This record gives sequence, structure tokens and C-alpha cells, in this order.
Amino acid sequence: MKTDLLQMVESGGCSAKISPKQLEEILKYLPLPADSNILVDIDTHDDAGVYRVNDDLALVFTTDFFPPVCSDPYEFGQIAAANSISDVYAMGGDPVLALNIMMFPAAKLPMEAYAEILKGGFDKAAEAGVRIIGGHTIDDNPPKYGLAVVGYINPARLITNAGARPGDNLILTKPVGTAIILAAQRLGMADEKDILEALRLMKLLNKSGADIMKKYNVKGATDITGFGLAGHALKMARASNVSMHLKINEVPLIGKAYNLIDEGCIPGASFRNLEYAEKDVGFAPGLDYNLKMIAFDAQTSGGLLMSVSPEDTEKIIDELKAAGLTSASVIGNVRESDEHLVYLS
Repeated sequence: MKTDLLQMVESGGCSAKISPKQLEEILKYLPLPADSNILVDIDTHDDAGVYRVNDDLALVFTTDFFPPVCSDPYEFGQIAAANSISDVYAMGGDPVLALNIMMFPAAKLPMEAYAEILKGGFDKAAEAGVRIIGGHTIDDNPPKYGLAVVGYINPARLITNAGARPGDNLILTKPVGTAIILAAQRLGMADEKDILEALRLMKLLNKSGADIMKKYNVKGATDITGFGLAGHALKMARASNVSMHLKINEVPLIGKAYNLIDEGCIPGASFRNLEYAEKDVGFAPGLDYNLKMIAFDAQTSGGLLMSVSPEDTEKIIDELKAAGLTSASVIGNVRESDEHLVYLS
């Protein structure tokens, strides 16, 4: 009988993160080292930490892991690895090395499932040019998997949450709606076509988007994961001291995500993300409630949100689409900081 990982979890992928509100409370108690070579730490809530080795080399270091987001162990390994590696891409780095992080209930799952998860992670890492050289496993239920990843970057080419500038356009490289589609799958409401598309997008590396960002010397970007599009835009706006204006009706969606929200399929993480962000978000009068909740949908292995100059916007969109990111779209712009950090219209 084939192993179905979804039978073991209530929430998986980046939807399993604690709420951003709780995370901020926890981080208040985290002591930070004083070291001039630390270029990025938790202050800006960036995707990874960055440590300068010399004038030409810095290390990008990140980790991520979560419970299963799909039924198949091999696909789960692929998605978890792609999600972990994405943090390095979001900062303009080249991922190089990784360690496995694995929590596996040895008495409840066959060792074949364990092997398939690791193989999925290995194959996706190899696709990214990353060498997995070890890791750590404990006996724990439900299963969880991810990577600790190290990448290289030139300190002068660093891309961060703090790099958005007024006048920039905001480009999103992947459609949103993974948590909606996966929640609908559990309820028997999702089309098989939409499920397969969500899985494809979660397995898709952000490498091509990162390469294009580096080509055009983009300075501000993040990847969209568990705090949703609006939540990650908020963190970027706060770090950059700007306001971000998002046109939610122009955000590309996966399949019938809008219809599923309209039918009441709203994952719990969306409400947690909304609760955290709403005091800093301005909502346009009459904003479609469904689109509002889509803005807070927790993504797993989502796309890049990049802040780009107007003169490069069209060229970047063309190159993203030519690289296979056919849903890449301009979804808003960056303005001087004012009453709210993010505006949804």
C-alpha cells in the first residue's frame, strides 16, 4: 500500500509556521552577537543571514523545514528542498551546500518512505547545484523535512528586504494560492488539474528569477512563503522604510483559487496572517473580500517578489516569461512611506 503522508498531518508546508505575531514576540528574546562582518541578521526579517568572509565573499545561511504538504514522499522531499534553497536565491546568492533536517516517526512510516523523502530532497538540491553532505534525524511525529543551506554571494551584490526604493515596480514571479488549493484538496473540493499545478509550482526552483535579478542589479526582493504576499510585502516595506501598493486583482492565481475562497475554503493561516498585518495595511474601500484573503494566503515554496526600476521592468518581465515563469506580473509599486506600510486595492 502506497504511503500517503497527508494522512499524518493537520497542516503542512509553510502553513504550519507559527503566526508572524508570535514569531515577533519570540524574537524579542533572541540575543544578537555584535560583529561587523554580520551583514544581515533578524533585524530586517530577511530570508537568510549573511556573514562577510572578505571584501569579495559572504556566506548566505538559512534553514527551513515543515510537515508534508502532499501525499507522495518523493514529491514532499522535492518541495521542502526547493523551499529551503529559495531563501538563498531571494538574496541573490548561489546555493552551494546543505544539510538534511529530518523528523521521522520510525514506528509509523516504512523506511522506504524515509528514503523517498531524502531522495526527493537530494534530486532537487542536485538540480540547484547544491551538495547535501550530511544532516540530522530524530524520531518524531508527524514527519518533517527541510534543509540548512549555505550559499555564496559578493557582499556588493546582496539583495535584501531593505532594498526597495520609491518609484520601483513590484514583480511577482509565481501565482499564489497554494494553501487554498491544498486545503481544498483535503476537503475534496479541488480540481486535479489545480492540485498538479500547485505541486509543479512548489517544486519549481526560483533560480531563473534570481539569475535575472542579478543581471539587472536588483537590490530589493523576498520570497513569498508562510506569511502570504501581503505579510512578506509588509516586512519588506518596513525594512525599506517605504509603502507598497499592491493591486490584488492583478496578482496571478493558481487555477480556481478565487472560486474556492468564495466557497469558504480559507485556510486558518490566512486569518493569522491578517491579524498580524491588518494594523499596518490600508484596504481600498469596497475591496473584494476574496481577494483580500488571497493576499494573506500562506504560500509554500512561492515566487519572488522583487522591487525593480521602471526602466528595467518590461525587460525583466519578458526574460522571466522566456525562462518559463509565464505568470510573472507587475502587481504594484513602491512609494514614499506614509500612513500604512502596505496598501491593497
